[in-house]
Amino acid sequence: MNRRNFLILPPLAAPVLLRTPLFAAAPSLPMPQQRISCFGRQWQVHEATDWKIENTAGTEVLSLNVPRPQEANPRAPIQYALLEQEPAGCFTLDVEVKGFAASTSLIVVYAWKDPLHFDYVHLSTDAAKTQPVHNGVFHVYGGDRVRISSDEGPASLADALRWTPVRIVYDASKGLVETWIDGRKHPSLRAADFSLGAGRVGLGSFFNTGSFRKFELQPGAC
Repeated sequence: MNRRNFLILPPLAAPVLLRTPLFAAAPSLPMPQQRISCFGRQWQVHEATDWKIENTAGTEVLSLNVPRPQEANPRAPIQYALLEQEPAGCFTLDVEVKGFAASTSLIVVYAWKDPLHFDYVHLSTDAAKTQPVHNGVFHVYGGDRVRISSDEGPASLADALRWTPVRIVYDASKGLVETWIDGRKHPSLRAADFSLGAGRVGLGSFFNTGSFRKFELQPGAC
């Protein structure tokens, strides 16, 4: 896999004293091993007891009840349900999301290769201008997550305590992902990344808890 270079090197400067170990431990994240069944599909998770599946008025709801923030080495999300599927490079994903608190965030993973290589859409009650690591598209490639989308625009979740429809369209041939929130005419979040291509999708959160319903994944015509 070829990674885009997100790092701009500064001009040469005088040597500085290293303040970190010369041989730091390589980043490592576990592979989800347990399984749950929801939306007529199988999902891989770290702990099945962290999740709850309910049927409300004939609609299946998947709820994440236990947060598991991964704050270092690397700082990247691990608490998501990973759909058991063939890698998808062109698709439309529809889902409705709802938080358990007025201030919260949820994620939709895509282009997942392994626990250290994937992208995700971060849906938050915070605007990116307020919290640059919230409300945008992020890239994980063997280290801490990095933002790859603009920080312009409002928060995705205007009211986290109500169900919010989300549509994500991904075209790996263009590296392009676009996210529509609440039926708006234009995408609220968009980004391009050519380093990952086709991959698996997932639903979860970095630091918070919440619910998902009306999940649909349709192949596109890229």
